[in-house]
Amino acid sequence: MRYSEGWGLTAERRAFREGIRLQAGERFAASGKTAVIAKDLRVSVRSVERWRRAWREGGLEALRSAGPPNSPTVTDAQFAVIEEELGKGPSAHGFEDERWTLARVQTVIRLRLGLSLSMATVWRLLKRHSWSWQAPARRALERDEHAVELWKREVWPRVKGSRRPTGAGSSSRTRPASP
Repeated sequence: MRYSEGWGLTAERRAFREGIRLQAGERFAASGKTAVIAKDLRVSVRSVERWRRAWREGGLEALRSAGPPNSPTVTDAQFAVIEEELGKGPSAHGFEDERWTLARVQTVIRLRLGLSLSMATVWRLLKRHSWSWQAPARRALERDEHAVELWKREVWPRVKGSRRPTGAGSSSRTRPASP
């Protein structure tokens, strides 16, 4: 999988890229031309232009690696608070029905913990703590399982009928079968 598809860089690869940016920074100080620097370092001109802007604003320090990107982490203590809030149910948080959606969980996390997490992060967080997706069973409270099974065995086969017509057929959709 590629970096753009969600996999991060190894520490060695991050260090390698930082080295290239620092080389570019040294060449900026020597008034090197963008196209020449890009060709020599085997990177795109746009990257060199972006690095030059960062170098102007913050010097060589602005070109150093910021480390691996992390989504905001939720500690076990914070998740215990989230779990307690989820246990109260959606109606306790002002939602009209008893369904937890990712958006609702995200809202509770933002209001209770002050963390702004993406939907994907909320999903991974819940999955990591063994919370699973649940679909409500849409069944009437008065449902009689015995009557349903009886209907499936006796009535449905008669109502369903055969898929094939019993008479002569036609391959044409617009003309009825010939006599």
